[in-house]
Amino acid sequence: MITVAVLTMSDKGSRGEREDLSGPEITEMMGKINAEVKYNEIMPDEKELIKQKLIFYSTKADLIITTGGTGLSPRDVTPDATLEVIDRQVPGIAEAMRAGGMSKTNRAMLSRTVAGVRGNTLIVNLPGSPKAVREGLGIILDIIPHAVEKIKGDASDCAPAPEGP
Repeated sequence: MITVAVLTMSDKGSRGEREDLSGPEITEMMGKINAEVKYNEIMPDEKELIKQKLIFYSTKADLIITTGGTGLSPRDVTPDATLEVIDRQVPGIAEAMRAGGMSKTNRAMLSRTVAGVRGNTLIVNLPGSPKAVREGLGIILDIIPHAVEKIKGDASDCAPAPEGP
């Protein structure tokens, strides 16, 4: 079973002024891939705090999914914090989510989502709206188990064996 930490970046949510709808959406979708959300936090859009939480949860979870703080406003710092703590980027994940989002709205090109690996943990940034979470996570959901297996050292081939003649 994949263990998951969900971190919601929302100034209003962290003050109790807005209900978090994206975190529960992520939790529901994780059930489709036999992943369990063990940790769930709502925090303000503070870069140093986000970095601390990413570092902390990377020692506890196989997967960290963040939601919120991926846009262009001055308080949107989640990708910046993520880039400062990951060891390696996995650009194809973010590229796939942006490309899939572009089929629905050209505003998807404004998303600054990042994905990467810290230690043995995959970290994926998602936008903050439940609709964007459903769409973005829906695009990458099937590859998450394989990615986690590889990060943890699975040495099997990634490509399926070719079929015989």
